Amino acid sequence: MTIMDQFVLRRDGLVPKGVAATCSGARCGGTASVWRVRLEGRPELTIHDTRWENGERDLVLYQPAVVPEMPAPLSNLHNRRRAGVQETTPGSEELRVMGWVAVPGDRPTVKKTFTTADFVEVCGLDELRELTSRRDVELDTAFVLADPVHVDLDDPQDTVAVQHALFFPEEDERTPVVFFLLSRVVPTLRHIGWLPKPVRRMPVRS
Repeated sequence: MTIMDQFVLRRDGLVPKGVAATCSGARCGGTASVWRVRLEGRPELTIHDTRWENGERDLVLYQPAVVPEMPAPLSNLHNRRRAGVQETTPGSEELRVMGWVAVPGDRPTVKKTFTTADFVEVCGLDELRELTSRRDVELDTAFVLADPVHVDLDDPQDTVAVQHALFFPEEDERTPVVFFLLSRVVPTLRHIGWLPKPVRRMPVRS
C-alpha cells in the first residue's frame, strides 16, 4: 500500500513480545503485528501493533536492536509516544485510536487538542480524506461533548480545540497503522526534512 505517494507500507508477520509495561502500566507479554515503512532513499522504519495478554493494544515506532543512522528527533521517537487502541464501548466491534500528535524534538512531546483545521494541517487533508473514505472509518471528537463540535473534513472548523479520534471496525488492521503514521511519525519526518512540509490547502466554501 502506498501512502501520500511517498510511503510504502507492508505487513511483515507476527513476533512475540516479552514482558513489558503496557499503556496502563500493567506488565505482561503479548504479540505484535509488524509493519514495515519504506521511504525512498531512507532507512526502513518498523511499527509494532501489539496486542497484550491483558487485552490492551497499542502502536509504537519500534526500536530494533541495531538502529540505522538517522537524525536524533526521529531516533528518539522509537519506543515512545505509543498510541493506544480501545473499544469505543465494552464488547463493541468498533475501535478508536486517539488523534494525539507527537510534537517533534529531541524528547518528543504530545499535543492532544486541536481545532479540526489545525489537525488537518498537521496530518494532511488529502490523507485523512482518503483514510475516512474506507468503510466505517470516521474522524470525530474523541468524547461526547456537552456542546457538540462537528468534525467535517469538507469544512474543518477552526474555532474550538478538541481531542480528535479515528473510529474504525475491529477487523480493519491497516487503518490504525496509517493513522499512527500520519499523527505520530510524519510530523517528525517533516521536521527533519525527510518529507516536505504540507502546503496549507483548505477546502473552498461555497
